[in-house]
Amino acid sequence: MSEVLRVETPDGPGELVLDGAVTPTAAVVLGHGAGGSEDAWDLALLARELPAAGVSVARYRQPWLVAGRKVAGPPASLDRAWVPAVAVLRERWAGTPLFVGGRSAGARCACRCLDEADAGLVLLSFPLHPPGKPHKSRVAELAATTRPVLVLQGAGDPFGTPADVARALADAGYAGERIVGVPGATHSLAPARSLPAPAVAEREQLLVGAVVTFIADVMEPVPSAE
Repeated sequence: MSEVLRVETPDGPGELVLDGAVTPTAAVVLGHGAGGSEDAWDLALLARELPAAGVSVARYRQPWLVAGRKVAGPPASLDRAWVPAVAVLRERWAGTPLFVGGRSAGARCACRCLDEADAGLVLLSFPLHPPGKPHKSRVAELAATTRPVLVLQGAGDPFGTPADVARALADAGYAGERIVGVPGATHSLAPARSLPAPAVAEREQLLVGAVVTFIADVMEPVPSAE
């Protein structure tokens, strides 16, 4: 059963939903989207599956969600509430490499608040731009990161496809990302109810496998050939 840990923030209490590995080699904290919760399909999937691979998972409920509001506040308020949550985890899971990330607005928040102590970024459905408005790019938030980055992006995401994200980062001169496209997925990454069970399992394996491999590669990088 998940453990819930209260976090005091300038904008009211937030909550960390913890699913710990028995023998953790790494940990990841994930923020939710602007209109969703920690129970989003992809976040719940990672919380369920990663602990068995030695990765503890914390899903963070922003104060606006804990307070029962339906829509997130401005980015600055999300950042104010995110920083103390990560600080709590650094203390609780001291000595364990901590990756940060989240989905959509949570992914943006993790990018903006990145600390050099963070091992890397796990980003799900990074909202590169509002739907239909590619000129309003948020690539600067992602390109400014200084740690290894994994981006899991739906092939049909109206906020930016995997190719859109790759192109925007290349144009910004950033080359430190690993982009994994999710075939048939939109912004939610969740499978449609009509999707056959084998295809659902394949999508689950793609997401979990990509995160596990990324974390392992960051922690034990392969030496480059001389």
